[in-house]
Parts: sequence; structure tokens; C-alpha cells
Amino acid sequence: MAARFWIAEYSMPSSSLRAKKRLDEARIEAQRPGPEKAARRQELNKMLQQLTNSCSQVGDTRPISYCQFSPNSKLLATGSWSGLCKVWSVPDCEPVKTLRGHNDRVGAVIFHPEATLSLSSSALSLASCAADGTVCLWNLESETPMGEIEGHHHRVSRMCFHPSGRFLGTACFDCSWRLWDLEKQMEVLHQEGHSKPVYNIQFHIDGSLVGTCGMDSCARIWDLRSGKCVMVLQGHLKNILAIDFSPNGFHFITGSDDHSVKVW
Repeated sequence: MAARFWIAEYSMPSSSLRAKKRLDEARIEAQRPGPEKAARRQELNKMLQQLTNSCSQVGDTRPISYCQFSPNSKLLATGSWSGLCKVWSVPDCEPVKTLRGHNDRVGAVIFHPEATLSLSSSALSLASCAADGTVCLWNLESETPMGEIEGHHHRVSRMCFHPSGRFLGTACFDCSWRLWDLEKQMEVLHQEGHSKPVYNIQFHIDGSLVGTCGMDSCARIWDLRSGKCVMVLQGHLKNILAIDFSPNGFHFITGSDDHSVKVW
């Protein structure tokens, strides 16, 4: 209950600011003439067509299962089926660290929202999960875990830091997802609701909501302040493997094995 109150207090100010910003941007956009809007779309399309490969690197002896840039864009973390996580420099793609803590396929390796920005290199900077149910916590100084989250007995496929950095969400193949308080080092929510394994989890930009998806072809939106499912998104025919909230806070996207992407 204390965690729910904390999340509510955290999310309310950013929600109000986001709503005001969205209305201001909508007013500005409504005043733009049609030809200007078309020109902006054409310019964006032209830029996307000119994107090229900046650099390339052999990341591991087995498939790379996940990658993510650091908040300052100077580091790249990768996870592999070999069980290794690696940190690379950007843009030269030179290896910086090899993180050893998993004995099975890595599902995800993610940066703390303030890593490489306000946090010191000795603080919690990354988290990773694997098919053996292990969840490891890392700093940027050591190649061994600074801690582990225990409690999963099935594959942990994806994970995500809460925007505050205080909480960590994990998606598990026991058909549930969990919320962990990293400050108190305890599980604060073990949520069931999916009929099949949960594959992915993502937090809303203001931290009030969390989205989950899985092998039951459904995505669900949960209110962290009440602990209840507030929306069930049905429409895919097969497993949903990818989800994310838009930075504007009003759209949600899902990607599925049925070869479709849907915006909600």
C-alpha cells in the first residue's frame, strides 16, 4: 500500500505537466498551414531514407537477444544467448565490460533511468534477466553482480525500470508480472491476469500505469496506484512480443507474431 501511495504522488505532477504540454502542442499544430505540415512529413521521410549503418561489431558467439543505449547515449548494453551481458562504447563499438552472472539465455539488459547521468559508477546502473529465472543488478565498476533479485522460478523474459528508478518490473513465464522495490529490496506486487506466459512489460512515462503482454495474444494496462487491470487490448491473433507507450503518454503500441503492429 505504501508503494501505491508513493507512485501516486510521483505520477500526479508529471501527469498534469504532460497534459498541459500536449494541449499547447495541439494548439500550435492546429495553426500550422496544410502545406507546411506536408513539407515536414516529406522532410522526415527523406531523412529516414538516408539512414545508413554507422558501425558494426560481432557481439558474441551466440545470438544477441537484447540491446539498449545508456541515458547519455555513450554506452550500449547487449545481452546474448550465451548468458553474457556486455557494455560497449559508442560510437566506436569497443568493448568496455563483460558482465558474468547468468547461466542461460539473457532476456533483457537495461539501464537505470539516471545511469551515466546523475548516478555514480558505483551505484545501481543496470539490470538483467535470463531464462533461468535470475535477475542481476550491476554497477559500472564491476563485472560481477552487485546483487540479485530472488523469487522467480520460471523464465524472466523482459524487465523495465520504473521512470523514478526506484521500482523494477519483471515479466515472467509463470503467467505473472512482478513489481520490486529496489530501495527496500522487496517484492511489492505479484500480479496475475494473463492466461499464458507474460513476455514483455513497459511503464507509462509518468509512472502511473504499466503495460504487459504475452503468449495469450492479449495486452493489458494496469493502474499501479490501485493494482487493478484497467484495460484489456484484444485484436492480435498470435503471441504479442513487443509493447511500448508513446512519449506523449496517450498512445500504446503492440507487435505480434501475427505480423502486425497495432497502435491503441
